[in-house]
Amino acid sequence: MTNAIVILVLLAVLGSAAAYLVKAKKSGVKCIGCPDGCKGCKGGCSCNQ
Repeated sequence: MTNAIVILVLLAVLGSAAAYLVKAKKSGVKCIGCPDGCKGCKGGCSCNQ
């Protein structure tokens, strides 16, 4: 029973992370890992290379 609860929690975390990524991509964010979405980067993020 404990294993099932742990698996459900992990699936919930992974599902919410995937939903966040899909939502960010649909809204046009170029660099999801960047705090500003590469809109105000000053060269410190890998998406400006």
